[in-house]
Amino acid sequence: MITHAKRSRPAPWTIRKHSAKRGWLVPFTALEWGLEWLAYALGSWTLLEVLEYMGTFSVLVAVIFYFAESGDRVKQRHYQAWQVINTAQGKGGSGGRIEALQELNADKVPLVGVDVSSAFLQGLNLKNANLLRSDFSSADLRNSNLAGVDFTLANLNSANLRGAALDHCKCAQADLRNTDLQGSSLVGAELSGATLDDADLRGADLRDATWQKIKSIKGANIAGVKNAPPGFVEWAVKNGAMERLGAEE
Repeated sequence: MITHAKRSRPAPWTIRKHSAKRGWLVPFTALEWGLEWLAYALGSWTLLEVLEYMGTFSVLVAVIFYFAESGDRVKQRHYQAWQVINTAQGKGGSGGRIEALQELNADKVPLVGVDVSSAFLQGLNLKNANLLRSDFSSADLRNSNLAGVDFTLANLNSANLRGAALDHCKCAQADLRNTDLQGSSLVGAELSGATLDDADLRGADLRDATWQKIKSIKGANIAGVKNAPPGFVEWAVKNGAMERLGAEE
């Protein structure tokens, strides 16, 4: 910002030129003396001061508009994320869906009914996401963080969830048929009404999982399940599950 201090009238050249101690400094002294006069003349020009204030005001207006339009920018960002997800629907690969889903979830946008079937989503981080009635059938979700996710009524048929974190997720009435849950963590998971037919639960951690109202578990492989709740293994075998170690794929 320009400091509007009243400038003193420059000394006449006859006096000013004597400040040059050496002859070769005279041209530089003359240039400086001329600039001093220019600054003195402009310092009394009110228009320049007004223009400076207008410049400062325009910056303030720009800042105000920036924050006023922040909501529209967020909406635009969300629209673009949904466009990425919907455009790639039913296709393999990622297609930018990992970043789009994570961005929406980070902004607390419900992902109810999202369809990412057959997508490659390894390492996806959707902790605490609302995925009610979503479709993740045949999706590759290996090593993903899905802790606390609401998968109520979701379709996870044939999804690959090996090594995924599903702690405290809600899978009530979810379709988990043929789902690969080998080595996954289902600590405290809600499985009431879920269908686990032919699911691979080898090595899965079921500590504190709510399993008593599982709809069906016929053909599921429960070999080596960790921290199985009391009565789970017996109930599962009685209802068609098996403990087949086999070789890991």
